[in-house]
Amino acid sequence: MATIQTKHENWTSRFAFLMAAVGAAVGLGNIWKFPYITGQNGGGAFVLVYLLAVIFVALPILIAELAIGRWGRQSPPNAMSAVAREQGRSKAWRLIGWSGMLAAYLIATYYSVISGWTMVYIFKNGAGNFTGQSADAVAAEFEALLASPGTLALWHGLFMIIVAWILARGIQAGIERAVKFLMPALFFLLLMMVGYGAVKGDMAQAMHFMFDFDFSAIDGTTILVAIGQAFFSIGVAMGLMMAYGAYLPKEISIARSAVIISVMDTMVAIIAGLAIFPIVFANGTDPGEGPGLIFITLPIAFGSFTGGVVFGTMFFVLLLFAALTSVIGTIEPVIAWSREKFGMPRALAAVLSCAFVFVLGFGTVLSFNAWKDWRPLAGFERFADFGYFEILDYVTANLMMPITGLLLALFVGWRIKPEAIADQLQIENPAVFRAWFWLLRWVVPISIALILVSSL
Repeated sequence: MATIQTKHENWTSRFAFLMAAVGAAVGLGNIWKFPYITGQNGGGAFVLVYLLAVIFVALPILIAELAIGRWGRQSPPNAMSAVAREQGRSKAWRLIGWSGMLAAYLIATYYSVISGWTMVYIFKNGAGNFTGQSADAVAAEFEALLASPGTLALWHGLFMIIVAWILARGIQAGIERAVKFLMPALFFLLLMMVGYGAVKGDMAQAMHFMFDFDFSAIDGTTILVAIGQAFFSIGVAMGLMMAYGAYLPKEISIARSAVIISVMDTMVAIIAGLAIFPIVFANGTDPGEGPGLIFITLPIAFGSFTGGVVFGTMFFVLLLFAALTSVIGTIEPVIAWSREKFGMPRALAAVLSCAFVFVLGFGTVLSFNAWKDWRPLAGFERFADFGYFEILDYVTANLMMPITGLLLALFVGWRIKPEAIADQLQIENPAVFRAWFWLLRWVVPISIALILVSSL
């Protein structure tokens, strides 16, 4: 079955694609969110369930998303439309592409603001601001940052300028060159942080915490949180993997690439835990501290250790690299669509797409200060305490992404002819294809449905 042809660029190599895809998947969700969620959900038991969720839920969707992207060779909405048309299905299935692309774009509007925090902390830690500081002083410094809309907007803007510059240069000259440097650098810095944690921290306690499995700690909530985190961490149902798949040469195996992406993404999350938890335990702080783990707890710890200025700065550089590769991935689908729809030059599409992210990001900026007490949905008990940022995060991560993933699984699993998707994937072992197809048809939809029910 022929692949639909477009004028978009292709990745120059499998390595380039893998670095870009892993970079899009690896982000603050791995290095920031995964450690504190692990801390809040019992350590090793959660890690085990998370690994199972990656294998049986996230990986099947990732394969499906890459396959649709390469098959359609266009932006997510147009790729979905082209594949549906070829299979004799309604073009309404293109809503899957729209939903994923919009979710990713909205996530970029607040992700970029938080990414700006990492840039601030590179300089704060590098200047020795946290050396010898009390917990209260470090917490007050973070609160002062959040209370300043001008400061947040400035760093949010600087971050988006970097992203726009990379995206404007194109797939090969921009994204490829960036990820070929950023991803190896990220892995190097992460391993350096693990080494630092082993020397200065309590690695033995961290190992016990992450890999001792207490099965009594596993309950329905743990399973649902693990599935949701796997879903978010791998970067599926956001359109970005479909967009990156559109640039994938035919000869590259989708299934093998998806396995590599999932393994590398999971490794980063686990290694991040091994970098963070030794420092947390050595400092006598709570591993389930929540979002403040990165911006309050760790600076306190770095400020109390020898070499904390150097390695603390290195850690926030690591966070910045992860944030850059992720935000690039969330905006690329919109750029591809803009070029297809309006015939824009790539540079113009990149600048406009990033400019809109910057403008929309002001909602997140203000939600930490001027809009701090604003509760748009106060009339609904479930959302009574949600501000703008919390609502945006909830809608994208808990509703839009799961719904997109559910619909994608139903489309590929039930509305595409099995032989057609098999032709796209070219999995040599028929048993492997049947196992993947069964997971996509049954396990994935049921798991996602449980996530959706739990979110309501």
